Amino acid sequence: MDRDARTEQDPAPPTPAALTGHEPSATRPQAQTVVPFGTAVRAWFAISLQTFGGPAGQIAVMQRTLVDEKRWIGQRRFLHAMNYCMLLPGPEAQQLATYVGWLLHGTRGGLLAGGLFVLPGVIALLVLSAIYVAFGSTTAVLAVFAGLAPAVLAIVAQAVVRVAKRALNSRVLVVIAVLAFLALALFGVPFPVVVALAALAGWALARWRPSALPQKGKADAAETGPSPVISDDVLHTEPPTTRRTFKVLLVGLLVWGVPLAAVAVLTGAHSVFTQQGLFFSGAAVVTFGGAYAVLAYVAQQAVQVYGWLAPGEMVRGLALAETTPGPLIMVVQFVAFLGAYRDPGSLDPWVAAVLASLLVTWVTFVPSFLFVLLGAPYMERLRGNRSLSAALTGITAAVVGVIANLGVYFAIHTLFSDTVRMDRAMLNLELPDPGTLRPVAVVIAVVAAILLFRVKWSVLRTLGVCAVLGLVAALVGLPVA
Repeated sequence: MDRDARTEQDPAPPTPAALTGHEPSATRPQAQTVVPFGTAVRAWFAISLQTFGGPAGQIAVMQRTLVDEKRWIGQRRFLHAMNYCMLLPGPEAQQLATYVGWLLHGTRGGLLAGGLFVLPGVIALLVLSAIYVAFGSTTAVLAVFAGLAPAVLAIVAQAVVRVAKRALNSRVLVVIAVLAFLALALFGVPFPVVVALAALAGWALARWRPSALPQKGKADAAETGPSPVISDDVLHTEPPTTRRTFKVLLVGLLVWGVPLAAVAVLTGAHSVFTQQGLFFSGAAVVTFGGAYAVLAYVAQQAVQVYGWLAPGEMVRGLALAETTPGPLIMVVQFVAFLGAYRDPGSLDPWVAAVLASLLVTWVTFVPSFLFVLLGAPYMERLRGNRSLSAALTGITAAVVGVIANLGVYFAIHTLFSDTVRMDRAMLNLELPDPGTLRPVAVVIAVVAAILLFRVKWSVLRTLGVCAVLGLVAALVGLPVA
């Protein structure tokens, strides 16, 4: 929407105190409707259908639509919101949509934007999970997944490169990334511990050796084009108050916890539903660094601890998530579907699978809404806070090592049929068996890397070509599984 969308409801010009963030809450401007709600609904739905290719592509879609085309929000406000969402556990792109929706229309706007962001992906992956369970053992489906899985390796490698270019702007950040990789790959340090130590390292460097961290450009660099509907200097949302904080926290915890408690009472504390609900609830609050970082933790626990699916199936689930709109963390829906289908308890397997899938989706995304709606009013008063920026810098550097570790894990289980485990001293390694190398998978992975890195094809197009290659390999009689 352009500048003409403004109405006479726009707030009065801010006072100097408002611009500095120190004005008493009683005189702060309250939420204003500067964009018609129906217009926002249509815009968010259109965005939700374009969110392929991971968080980088999803954020780019919102940047183009909300900042460049419609001018609903300015670049500074957009980047500030994005930095906060990157600091949170959970899918940063979905949280960014929630934040901007909150800026536009308060709580209902945040729920609308964040909900529409994931809805198409939930429906699509639920259907694809059912197709996989029903027909996954057929030759054609196996061949398609044999082509998709190696492509995922190239996609993860691309994610490592993209994040590294953005995050590793100094030697000390490279060291943090390498240490994070070694801690996960060689010593099996728990993922939340790695993230916490990286945040602490970033904060400590900013406090005692600020020269070791890269100096970022000024956040208030001049922008070109018409002024945004939401000015960078005027607050259109409610101030942070103790009453509001407790209200949001109470409602959020109830919405999050009541369905899980009901499932535990109805199915038992040891049912697959309760196990999945508790695990993914915990994962939702400790998995920092985006979808690829989350998957390293989820894959380890879901495969090795709970046995809900096989390592190769985790890669196939990620391939399915790559082909659907919405956050890549939606792969947890695939994990839950398979785990409950194979251990349904007293329920029909299909009913159990759908129930578990929806429950896990719920407990995974409700915290994302809660974190944004709870913290956004405070973040609007903390623009440029050095401690937060420093912690985020450390986490982002560690995420490079986390994603690299995920790539190694997927490569071992995709390019080789079998593995051997080596436990010596403090080392905890899973190594590939060289005699079980899959030549077809290696060739498809190389093709995918060429298409992504040299030809610059999109993720969706690359996955399509690799799926066809898997089918061709099966038709000519080459071993693909």
